[in-house]
Amino acid sequence: MILQGKKILIMGIRNKWSIAWGVAQAVTNQGGEVIFTHHPMENMEKLHSLLSEIPGAKTYPCDAASDESIQEALKLVKQNHGKIDGILHCIAHANTDDLRNDFIKTSREGFAHASDVSAYSLVATARLAKEEDLLNENASIVALTYFGSEKVMEGYNVMGVAKAALEASIRYLSKDLGVDGIRINAISAGPIKTLSAKGIKDFGSILDIVEQRAPLKKNVTQVEVGNVAAFLFSSLSSAITGEVIHADNGFSITGA
Repeated sequence: MILQGKKILIMGIRNKWSIAWGVAQAVTNQGGEVIFTHHPMENMEKLHSLLSEIPGAKTYPCDAASDESIQEALKLVKQNHGKIDGILHCIAHANTDDLRNDFIKTSREGFAHASDVSAYSLVATARLAKEEDLLNENASIVALTYFGSEKVMEGYNVMGVAKAALEASIRYLSKDLGVDGIRINAISAGPIKTLSAKGIKDFGSILDIVEQRAPLKKNVTQVEVGNVAAFLFSSLSSAITGEVIHADNGFSITGA
């Protein structure tokens, strides 16, 4: 098992359909211990029911729009679990109107909100994790992104711009973190039926197009994305940093 003895913090757990849960399962299957953070407004009864499937799993409240909340969550993680070996950033949000309307109608407030929660929160997390001395030597940070950061995807709108900022941030963070031996990468996952995906107009048609055009003729699963994340958290990927790895059955390399 490639993550035996490693502790991975998964930031942004919501439900069993999320990519975060797929990563949690993959990490556990590879011998790792998972720790979670959740938004303070999440339904705790449902969340605890989900986490009961992983014996001993703990979750801590964290509002990614607040440096103070991020810092408090990271302090609690270190206090209760010691130093960790990896962080999964699976936090993103945009206002519904800014996803449903044409991009040109994006409000200033909506643009700032999507960028803050979806991109800047990664920068804040990386900085605060260093300040709290939370990360072990050779730790790995992984973030989630999507092809809408590279190409215009109908209905993705301001989130595509926020994810582009996330990916650029990863490249710059790789330089700053690399001096301490810490790696940071992103997984550009193909479309998956998550709760967040319901906010994207005509999401079902996107899934159909991927099945038709992807070289492997299928959509990616939570488990497959989780396995890529497990690889990036492991020493097998020790020479990889600053990269965006596509886990989309090849869809991103196809033409029109």
